[in-house]
Amino acid sequence: MGARIEVIRGDITVLDVDVIVNAANSALMGGGGVDGAIHRAAGPLLHEECMKIAASRPAGQACPAGEAVITGAYALPCKKVIHTVGPVWHGGVQGEAALLASCYRKSLLLAEKSGLTSIAFPNISTGVYGYPKDRAASVAVGAVRSALEETPEITGVLFVCFDRENLELYRRLLGAR
Repeated sequence: MGARIEVIRGDITVLDVDVIVNAANSALMGGGGVDGAIHRAAGPLLHEECMKIAASRPAGQACPAGEAVITGAYALPCKKVIHTVGPVWHGGVQGEAALLASCYRKSLLLAEKSGLTSIAFPNISTGVYGYPKDRAASVAVGAVRSALEETPEITGVLFVCFDRENLELYRRLLGAR
């Protein structure tokens, strides 16, 4: 059957899906952009859980680039939040594409392992991490399509774009209107 992949422009914090993905920093402490918005909307218990995860790992590496961890969603309408750390853009010469693809793949694998079937992704690494939006969209769509072959229980994937530029890039790549 396969998962349905869609794209919308909107606010990831208000979506009624099983799990939303947070474009986190490696310390899992909240920050700007989507990370800050998710932490604010979830409330202080999300920060507390992230602090516990961080305390159990090497300093500054609660979640290295390309990896993913899962937490509760607290005041968010979803069931869980998957935190993944995208790569900082260095011109594409430091394995950025592989790390970014890993963010999407590991998030899908973790969602399926946790019994979650619908997932919403932001545009990982395209904000302050500087990943070019067109390249990031291409990696994201390719990685999700590939990872869905490994995650048959995932029924819906939603790319949630904050801006019109990303929305148009994803629409083009997905052949959507």
